[in-house]
Amino acid sequence: MTDKLKCIFIHGNGGGSVFDHWFPWLKNELEKLDLSVISRDFPDRELARQDIWLPFLKNELKADTSTIIIGHSSGALAAMRYAEKYSIYASVLVGAPYTNFGDENERLSGYYDRPWNWSRIKANQKWILQFHSPDDPYIPIEEARFIHQQLDSEYYELPNRQHFGGEGDQDQKTFPELLEALKKKIGT
Repeated sequence: MTDKLKCIFIHGNGGGSVFDHWFPWLKNELEKLDLSVISRDFPDRELARQDIWLPFLKNELKADTSTIIIGHSSGALAAMRYAEKYSIYASVLVGAPYTNFGDENERLSGYYDRPWNWSRIKANQKWILQFHSPDDPYIPIEEARFIHQQLDSEYYELPNRQHFGGEGDQDQKTFPELLEALKKKIGT
């Protein structure tokens, strides 16, 4: 590989930010590994609409075959839908759903308007890391297990982590399991 790997963080909806929870800590740790990290809040943070987020990811942040997308919640949705259409290096999915649970705001995001092309998502990247907690109050564990089965992701089910930072969660300022799994994948 000639291009340096870059990581792009994608936060969740509902006003999420890459300046909350474990994102700042992970940015610092990845930069110590000489990785380029793009950590910017996405526009339309409340609804996280696909027709705004995916073009922002492609045109503004330049996600490409040297990019590892690290997405939390709606950010993981964006990572999967992006990989349906474009080749990337890899992705890390944290607290990822694949259905809208009948929630109107989730429905309005546009991610659920068509069937998932799981084989394309998998084929358009080298590997996928996935993290979920059985006590996630927003995304049932069955959602994560289904995604894992479809994508053959390297799957980590971590107890007592809720939604890995979100409203009502203990605020998680570090995420060593993600860092260690990522280091193994990129060979550091």
